Amino acid sequence: MGDTVGERLDFGILGPLVARVGGRTLPPGGARQRTVLALLLLTPGRVVPLDVLVHEVWGDRPPATARTQIAIVIAALRKAFRSEGAADEVIVTAHPGYLLRPAGHGLDSETFTGLVAEAETATREHRPADAARCYAEALALWRGPALTGVAGRRVEDEAARWEELRRHAQEALTGVRLELGHHRELLPQLEAAVREHPLRERARCQLILAQYRCGRRAEALESFREGRRLFVDELGMEPGRELQELHEAILRDDPSLRAGTTDAATAPPTAEASAPAAAPGSASAALPSGPPASRPVVPSELPSDVPGFAGREQELAALDTLADARDDDRNAPSVGLITGVAGVGKTGLAVRWAHRATAHYPDGRLFADLRGYDENHAPTAAGEILSRFLRSLGMASEDVPDGLEDRIALYRSVLADRRVLLVLDNVRTPEQVRPLLPGGSGCTVLVTSREQLEQLVTWPPSARIHLGLLPADRSLELLGGIVGEDRILRAPAESARLVELCDRLPLALRIAAARLASKPHWTVRHLVARLSDERRRLDELSQGELRLRAGFALSYRYLDPDAARLYRLLGLLAVPDFTTWVAAALLDCGELAAERLVEHLVDAQFLGVAGVDATGRLRYRFHDLMRLYAGELAREEESEADRAAACDRAFRTYLTIAELAYRRENGGAGDTLHGGVPRRDVDPVLVEELLPEPMEWFEAERLCLGAVVEQSARMGAHDLAWDLVMTMQALFESRNYLDDWRDCSERALAAARTAGNLRGQAAMHSQLGRIALRQRDVPSALTRQETALTLFEEAGDAYGGALVLNGLGLIDRIRGEYEQGVRRFRAALDVFREVGDRAAAAYALHGLAQFALDEGRPEEALELCLEAVRVAETIAVDGRSMALALYRLASTYLALGRLDAAEEAFGRVVPIVERKADLIGVAYALMGLAETRRAAGAGEAAERTYLEALDFATRRQSTLLEGQIRLGLGRLHHAEGRPEESRVQLAAALTVFRAIGSPPWEEKAVGALALVDAGDTA
Repeated sequence: MGDTVGERLDFGILGPLVARVGGRTLPPGGARQRTVLALLLLTPGRVVPLDVLVHEVWGDRPPATARTQIAIVIAALRKAFRSEGAADEVIVTAHPGYLLRPAGHGLDSETFTGLVAEAETATREHRPADAARCYAEALALWRGPALTGVAGRRVEDEAARWEELRRHAQEALTGVRLELGHHRELLPQLEAAVREHPLRERARCQLILAQYRCGRRAEALESFREGRRLFVDELGMEPGRELQELHEAILRDDPSLRAGTTDAATAPPTAEASAPAAAPGSASAALPSGPPASRPVVPSELPSDVPGFAGREQELAALDTLADARDDDRNAPSVGLITGVAGVGKTGLAVRWAHRATAHYPDGRLFADLRGYDENHAPTAAGEILSRFLRSLGMASEDVPDGLEDRIALYRSVLADRRVLLVLDNVRTPEQVRPLLPGGSGCTVLVTSREQLEQLVTWPPSARIHLGLLPADRSLELLGGIVGEDRILRAPAESARLVELCDRLPLALRIAAARLASKPHWTVRHLVARLSDERRRLDELSQGELRLRAGFALSYRYLDPDAARLYRLLGLLAVPDFTTWVAAALLDCGELAAERLVEHLVDAQFLGVAGVDATGRLRYRFHDLMRLYAGELAREEESEADRAAACDRAFRTYLTIAELAYRRENGGAGDTLHGGVPRRDVDPVLVEELLPEPMEWFEAERLCLGAVVEQSARMGAHDLAWDLVMTMQALFESRNYLDDWRDCSERALAAARTAGNLRGQAAMHSQLGRIALRQRDVPSALTRQETALTLFEEAGDAYGGALVLNGLGLIDRIRGEYEQGVRRFRAALDVFREVGDRAAAAYALHGLAQFALDEGRPEEALELCLEAVRVAETIAVDGRSMALALYRLASTYLALGRLDAAEEAFGRVVPIVERKADLIGVAYALMGLAETRRAAGAGEAAERTYLEALDFATRRQSTLLEGQIRLGLGRLHHAEGRPEESRVQLAAALTVFRAIGSPPWEEKAVGALALVDAGDTA
């Protein structure tokens, strides 16, 4: 077979992401495809780990199917490139991720880098004309900002790096053009560049030189003075050596400044060195003439630094911008704000930063507790704080005015020429802060609060910090700082568990550490055991002077009554997170009203924002300790009946929306088995917002639905528990969530068994049978389904029994019991037609068609498949039923030798299952395409497709499917005269079929091996 010369692909990242083939531009694909392709193009020829791709696409909260979806994205990109004629795989799988092979293709960033390197060489060799040409060609490759429209932190960082390289190249081109004497035509361009980037020294150097060479010496000197003012005012430092030397050369009209002479402004660019920031100057101790005389006092009122402080490096760095922002032209102080839940370490962070920033505030550091959350004292009045601050700043008591306005005026006058840091702790409202703000720009105010204080404007904006929980490693560091590192290191697993039980909340960690430190005879395991009981955890963490519950209570007492009730009711649910419609169900109110209350709880730090889910809706969550406190309050303040009613409303809303999602996924048909739980009325507008893509909603709510099954089963709501499991079946099957499926089914089965609910028991035995079959445990699957059939018969439920017959028919085929399987499918089909379940009827038709194929009756199979397709068309043209019907139809066309029809039908299956992220479905469809291509004699294409199918099958651990694909590969290798490779694949397939107990497939593998051994390639 000769080498195939494929089409050259040209990729572009210097502007919007683009891929071209011979002048044709490929469709850009979705956001995920663009992000993945961009990451591969940023490191051509190097492996990008799968974890990096997942993190860039979804951040810190990837869905459980993230790896699957990345695989689908890669498959789509490969398919797009192959369809454009790329002979070899451009993207290859390479542990631990994927790699883009640039050989034979073009990438504008590599071309740019090469041209810039040529230009730099020409500059060093004193060939400015050649350098200018190469730089110009390099810059002409740019079509706009790098990677415009592609999201992801790493992508954005890399795009910024490329933009910096672009600016360096532009400045280098300007330098060589200045050397060539083009200063007059460059002048407008340089003026615009300096306006856009006034702190870029090289651009300013070039502007000044061009102005000087144009005979505008005065403008050149003014450009220097303007630049120096900016450097001093904004960076607190003098301009760099090159700019200062250029200024001095202009002052003495140095001959080296003539055009054609290489100098600082025309030399090749180098990485700009960053000089250390100059230390802030100190204000004079003398006060302005307006206020009364005072003593030159430098107050230092900060509390002592927090022992065992750990982490918060990013937050401390953000606070550092407060000291750098004081010398602007705002005539106002820099203001920082630290917010967070009670106990998260706001005061500790403020005090830690204040101590380390002392050198920036030589005229004093003031501290005041405004007592915004003190149950024993009223909030501290502004007049009282002003009086104390004035005395601290050196005013005699008799000189402090009585009126608030007079105190504010005097306070601002005293601080006008001073550099003072003010830390205002425990602020509850912006009104408490405003009278305490100095009037000039020399001071800094740092505020801590449990509220968001939206009306308080921080400057710079980066100094508004919402303090989250400590990372696990920093939490362990905090424990070790108080307890002793050795004691923590001796029990690593128990210490990690202690961190989680304390919710990584600094106050809780300090309380736990203090208890361990005061009780050296306690082990870490002992304290973990005491905290593991949720009913006692807050008690254990509320002893001595540090009382966690008391801190929560102080915040709770200031909540709006409706928000407080929502907080209590949310504490009843065991879900990991939620959206606003859940809150509305708990309160039995409209979603907009519930959203307002949820946001109130967020602002008050009782809830956190978990992120945006796949449906585009915000999700909220509790910290564990706040959830425990909410549950305590619910038990104390809500009656048992009200608690039960709230949970019932929430659970039934989950069930109602899940059933609607199931129906939509099946095109309105497929009315699966349900219990007798009444559904709730859900706003149709909300349903439309939630369910444009039903599987995305299922994915977003997967963990919550599982939690509802577990909680409802535990509370005795057995009908609701098993009903909800049935509605989740489409999610479990298509995304292969076998562990979730089993856990939910077993919990619901136990609840139904306790209640004597026959239908519920039968339904869950059937689900567990389906799971066992997925795992190729055929004996267990048979036992479960036969038990389910018996229970349905006892309950008099013919429809439930028919659903079980569908499952038993599939098992019969695996076991080779063809006659019994056909009887079961026909009996089930009669029931489905009677009750009008089109999806189940289509499935029964698929089963009958497959039996007809297996028994050598393809024409009969074709009639059954065409009927199944007609039924599926009445459900949804792109639904699950249609995918199954088309797959079986394609298999029948393949058996009949109608290869073009088979290829077309299998090809229609692929996009349906890809859109639903059904990896098993993708693998089956690709296997069918491979079989079709093998039959058509397209061996190379068939092998490539088999391997792609095998990749999907092994990821989903679908044993039977893996065996079937290996059987096909073995037959292909045998037909191509590759007996050793054939034996390897066929032996692996035979091992699989024997392990799962499938005689028909075992027989096929044995027969194929016999042909290889006989040397028969027919």
